[in-house]
Amino acid sequence: MDAGLIASKRLEEIAKCSLPGDGVTRLPFTDEHKQANTHIAGWMKQAGMTVRLDAAGTLIGRIEGQGARASRTFILGSHQDSVRNGGMFDGIMGVALACQAVEQAFAEKGEPDFAVEVHAYADEEGVRFPTALLGPRSLAGSFDAHVLKMRDTENVSLEDALEGFGGKPETIHSLKRNPDDVLGYLEMHIEQGPVLEQENLAVGTVTAICGIERNTITIHGKTGHAGTVPMQGRRDALVPAARIVAETQDQARKLENLRATCGTLSILPGAVNQIPETVSFSLEIRSPDDAARDSFRSHMVDYAHRVGEEQGCRLTIEKTYEQPAQDCDPHYRRFLEDACSMTQGRSVSLPSGATHDASAMAELCPIAMLFVRCRGGVSHVPEEFASSEDMEQAIAIAARFLRAL
Repeated sequence: MDAGLIASKRLEEIAKCSLPGDGVTRLPFTDEHKQANTHIAGWMKQAGMTVRLDAAGTLIGRIEGQGARASRTFILGSHQDSVRNGGMFDGIMGVALACQAVEQAFAEKGEPDFAVEVHAYADEEGVRFPTALLGPRSLAGSFDAHVLKMRDTENVSLEDALEGFGGKPETIHSLKRNPDDVLGYLEMHIEQGPVLEQENLAVGTVTAICGIERNTITIHGKTGHAGTVPMQGRRDALVPAARIVAETQDQARKLENLRATCGTLSILPGAVNQIPETVSFSLEIRSPDDAARDSFRSHMVDYAHRVGEEQGCRLTIEKTYEQPAQDCDPHYRRFLEDACSMTQGRSVSLPSGATHDASAMAELCPIAMLFVRCRGGVSHVPEEFASSEDMEQAIAIAARFLRAL
């Protein structure tokens, strides 16, 4: 059976490690996660790796180096968890393809002169607990111990869930790797967008992982009876909010590599016959260029305060989250572009608008990413699909990359 069909079969089997319902629901540190790890451990052993679970719940397969760089490690990986009712490719495909790429690369070449690891991270999606990237952050030394006290909807703490799964919360800080010992990190992931489909290519190289910031904009006006307060002089908080939302789309559409979204909206008092007094909504901005993101935010802050003042409303803007953009390593990108050209005839490069485990690993070592075409550009839905032919191309490219290191 060829590599792509093996990948398809493996992903179909591990998709059964899910809560009941449409698509795949596999949350970290659950029975479904434990079942999935049994499959993944089998893939790792098939590729000649020894397998262990680290203190942060990451399943790690390893082949020792046998040459001049034996003390250094190259890591491939992605995450095993899913969103609720998600698809069978996001995250877990990167783990499956990594195992096959390692097997293919060194079945042909023999033992590597550097150590190779495949990582299956426990939690990238942040669905069960209001945090994510525990595994790669532990390796990079950016782990925040306060997240261990966070609780899920069943009031179970992350610390207790991890300990019950076989992890060791008290020793997570000891997982920090020495950057001098890590050659780099490669992640393979479905594109979650339409570019590769439009280009009619199976695989593309990633240039950068977008920086992200999230803001909460709150507008305070004055309520009153919808039928008795004259239109002139109203301090309707929804009016400037609507203008800010429209400006967000209008300005973002002018910028090629920036995405801006107002995804949540709260209106008080929230009655059909009362003027909105308080409106709160989110403004998320993503870009592979942090300067462009900062510039867009500055424009939106100025615009928001101006339209709020025009309507006689008080306005506050709070930045609730920020993650800087992470560039993929130029040297590794060239390796991957060459491998893509040799395998599929040509190469295309594109940024990632979504966050990945690679964004946390970038604080430890040089990173690289490959995107695999996904039908319709969809993700986080049961309809996710990557063909066995496309996955076979990705495996071949990753194996060629490993042999070229």
